[in-house]
Amino acid sequence: MRLPLPVRIGLRYTRARRRNHFISFISATSMGGIALGVTALITVISVMNGFEEELRKRILGMTAHVQVQPWQGALGDWQSLAAQLREHPEVLAARPFVAGEGMARAGGQLSGTLIRGIDPDSEAGSGGLAQHVISGDLAALEPGRFDVIIGRHLAAVLGIAPGDTLDLMIPQANVTPLGLTPRFRRMRVAGLFEVGMYEFDRSLVLMHREDAAKLYRLGEGVHGLSLSLAEPMRAPWVAQDVRALLPQPYSITDWSRQHRNFFAAIRTEKRVMFIILSLIIAVAAFNIVSTLVMVVQDKQADIAILRTLGATRADVLGVFVVQGSVIGVIGTVLGVIGGVALALNVETIVPAIEQALGRDLLADDVYYISDLPSRLHWDDVTKIGLVSLSLGLLSTLYPAWRASQVEPAEALRYE
Repeated sequence: MRLPLPVRIGLRYTRARRRNHFISFISATSMGGIALGVTALITVISVMNGFEEELRKRILGMTAHVQVQPWQGALGDWQSLAAQLREHPEVLAARPFVAGEGMARAGGQLSGTLIRGIDPDSEAGSGGLAQHVISGDLAALEPGRFDVIIGRHLAAVLGIAPGDTLDLMIPQANVTPLGLTPRFRRMRVAGLFEVGMYEFDRSLVLMHREDAAKLYRLGEGVHGLSLSLAEPMRAPWVAQDVRALLPQPYSITDWSRQHRNFFAAIRTEKRVMFIILSLIIAVAAFNIVSTLVMVVQDKQADIAILRTLGATRADVLGVFVVQGSVIGVIGTVLGVIGGVALALNVETIVPAIEQALGRDLLADDVYYISDLPSRLHWDDVTKIGLVSLSLGLLSTLYPAWRASQVEPAEALRYE
């Protein structure tokens, strides 16, 4: 099957060794610029996808998918409420918890903490908290012993290890003959956990729910119920169902509302980075315009001869659209190959660079996530490829139109 005349000539112009080496240099630069822009865009978007997924995974491993709390005070008859919530088809578990803020002291070191009282038996098989314990076991949190499991970074700040003790103070006072004194309790560190998010590893203290209830003087009550769902992404809809199900007013929140700012910021950054890095592709596409303008100027005699042999203006326009599009297509294909290869190997390349430089590129005390995850989504690759091809095609239209307007008589007057 023979190709149309504009396609055959356009491909021949692309393969031909040009007399003007400067035009060849600009063409190669345009191709390389498009490839570089596409590679950078695919890699950056994949890394940001990885950050979003990893952040979501770690948050869901440490927080409730849906949280039910009374507007005021403690939740007394929480057993019946938990049984009622478990009847929802999407709720896997309803666990009581006690939560609050406090201050940890060990030796001369002080640090603010977030206290969370849990039921170790219900958490042990959940794959959430249990999988992050690196020293000790959740089963060590027995009621009445006042043992705690703390984050690795909090232990480093306080200078303690498993087996040591710390004083845990809460913002509630005891009335004594000497006046008001802060309420505190000496705890034994039964283990350490590490989530990989500095926010949790630096501040969270886990203890048995009954011990936490005694510390906060809740009696048999709890601060709320945390619901685990079969599909955490459906948490907003399940929260609406629970809100309609409960006969009394409760404060019901889901993880997407509690951490809305994190994920909104990531989505905004992805859009901004897409626009910024697309400008690299746009600049390279403008180089295609420069290349074709000079090619049209150089090939005016050839254009005139084609016109005298019967080629129409549309045929001439097609020749240069094909020639410029080939540059865009080759650059896009090279960029997609490079971007996919780099995005799939970022998690291997970055540690190698860190080892070569002898330093961490993502310090865990600065960033929420201390490694560089990457998640390649093929719909993003498709979108980026289409944007690159579109810019490459648009950049050919004006020079090709100029070529189609060449008058044979004027072009051949001085030949």
